[in-house]
This record gives sequence, C-alpha cells and structure tokens, in this order.
Amino acid sequence: MKKMYCVSTCSTCQRIIQETGVKEKGFIIQDIKHEKITPEQLDELKKLAGSYEALFSKRSLKYRAMGLHEKKLTEKDYRNLILQEYTFLKRPTAVVGNQIFIGSAKSTVEALKKAMRSDK
Repeated sequence: MKKMYCVSTCSTCQRIIQETGVKEKGFIIQDIKHEKITPEQLDELKKLAGSYEALFSKRSLKYRAMGLHEKKLTEKDYRNLILQEYTFLKRPTAVVGNQIFIGSAKSTVEALKKAMRSDK
C-alpha cells in the first residue's frame, strides 16, 4: 500500500507532496480535514508506528489551547484525540508497504524518498 495522510491546505504537506512526487507514484492521498481518518486506519498506523503517541502532534494549536500539555496522556487518550480532531495527527504521515514515515523532518522526507525508489 502507498498512502499519504495530509491536509491539502497545509503548505508543508503541499511542499512534501511536490518534493516527493507521491501523486505521480500512485499514492492514495487522503485529506484528513475532509475525509476523517477512521478508527481502523488509525489502528493500522499505530501497528506500524508502535504507538499512538508517535502519531500525535504536540505542535497542534489545540494541544496547548485544550491544556493537554499539562496532563499525562495515555495511549487511549492519544487515539481518541486523533480521532476527534484531525490536527492531532502528525502530518504528513505516509505508508509505503510496511514502512511508515511520520512528520515533516528532513530526514523523514529523505527516508520516504528512498523507500519510494526501492518500492518500484
């Protein structure tokens, strides 16, 4: 499977989509703002990532606004929060086969490009 979860209006997501050429490489691109991530999809991502916390964006504006930075969150909390609010999923999140690439760090984008080259 080749899939990317992103927000189409996010300039970082747009830049990474352009830079990696995922559209031309046959990726399914899911705009999580308009097509919410399902519990099943999130559970599959968790299997690849190892935890819901790894998928959770603490950079989301709502993280501080909701006072979550002052709480001790559990895996169940992270899962529920991502399902309730799309901005809590780290973006972009891409899946190539059984590999997952979470976020926009330069090293992550480079690893995604490498995986795309070897997935031909």
